[in-house]
Amino acid sequence: MAQEIIVGIHSIVEALNNPERSGHKLFTTKENKGELTKKINLNNISGLDVSEHKPHDIQEEAKKLYKEMDFHFSRVPANTFLLTERLELKNLTFLYNLIDSKEDFKMLILDQITDVHNLGAIMRSASFYGIDAVLLSRKGDILRTPTFHRISSGAYEHVPLINCGSLPKTINKLKEKNILMQGFSEHSEDTNFSKTNKMALVLGAEDVGLSNAITRILDKTIKLEPRGNIQSLNVSVAAAIAMEKMISNNASS
Repeated sequence: MAQEIIVGIHSIVEALNNPERSGHKLFTTKENKGELTKKINLNNISGLDVSEHKPHDIQEEAKKLYKEMDFHFSRVPANTFLLTERLELKNLTFLYNLIDSKEDFKMLILDQITDVHNLGAIMRSASFYGIDAVLLSRKGDILRTPTFHRISSGAYEHVPLINCGSLPKTINKLKEKNILMQGFSEHSEDTNFSKTNKMALVLGAEDVGLSNAITRILDKTIKLEPRGNIQSLNVSVAAAIAMEKMISNNASS
């Protein structure tokens, strides 16, 4: 079974609380173990192996594992990290069944998001707003790094992250399931957010925005109306504002 490295105390706690995960090995210091036990009872985690080390040794062990897994190493916060079995992304069958089981459904679709910091921040906001699922293309799985886990603050344990091979094909299938597709684009003239019980927000990459292949199959594109001199937002910030609109407008029109 493949493994992954999780850093960030909140992310570690959420991963340890996730019953879908197993094979945990926690690397920490004696002091930080004490801090961690204030947030979670480590004795209740089945099969957890806790390994106490000096701070320098923690960083050296992390550096070795990062290299083995082909991750760029940056200092592990709180001298604590979790090595655990890797969770596979959910598939489209899972997504379609989830949609069919809910009267109200809210999801995000990420078109060409390639920045791990943005993906982590979007996932954290998605968990905060109770988003049902996040969809991204298959190549997005390479963004699931220790940095992603740190920034998402444990959101990956709660919000299904779904993998697909072709976003246009999947979007067309979702439209057949009556999912309203609204894309955010600074080039749109429309600022009105449409309301329905089942909807998706589609967000494009920071540098190029939504791709043409995606834009032409959406139900509509809308933009966030600027109030000042700067006309655009970081995609993770735009996503949070868009999710606030989605939640507050989640009713049949």
